[in-house]
Amino acid sequence: MNSLLNNIIDVIKEEQIKLGYCKERIRLYYPLTSLNSMLGIKADCAEMERRLNEFFFSKQDVLGKVEVSYKAERFCINLPEQASEYVHEHTPSDGFLYDFIGTISKHGVTIDEVLAQFNKYSDKVHFEEMTNEDFDYLIYFEDGQPDSYFYCLTQEEEHLIYHRFTKEDYYE
Repeated sequence: MNSLLNNIIDVIKEEQIKLGYCKERIRLYYPLTSLNSMLGIKADCAEMERRLNEFFFSKQDVLGKVEVSYKAERFCINLPEQASEYVHEHTPSDGFLYDFIGTISKHGVTIDEVLAQFNKYSDKVHFEEMTNEDFDYLIYFEDGQPDSYFYCLTQEEEHLIYHRFTKEDYYE
């Protein structure tokens, strides 16, 4: 379950970098397949809901009272203001994700500039041009340091758009 907690913290941090910090409720949505992959289990919806409720009850000191619901294998994790406050106060305010988002959000940014941000943090960077119709590039840190996400980028006019996936979700 720590992988889920880390993912939630990472998603909140990404939002705070992009939009700024605001003490607010946040709703995150996960398909059942993603949760099963992330947790290394094969639970049905009822079992997943039970496990999530138990886990979030044990993390109330960190996240506050989290509400879990689902509809048709799509889970909503409704995080109280305490969760956004915790992430703001207990995570670094610099590093790779800050540099990456600062770079990718610039008008006219090139893939070489984005790749330079990855190379600034590691010499073990995987980069490939994609041949599928969804994305143009794939970049990730081969050893998962400082970040274990897979970044899929698409060139749209003067902008690079990115989607960040867990390794498990990328391969599904």
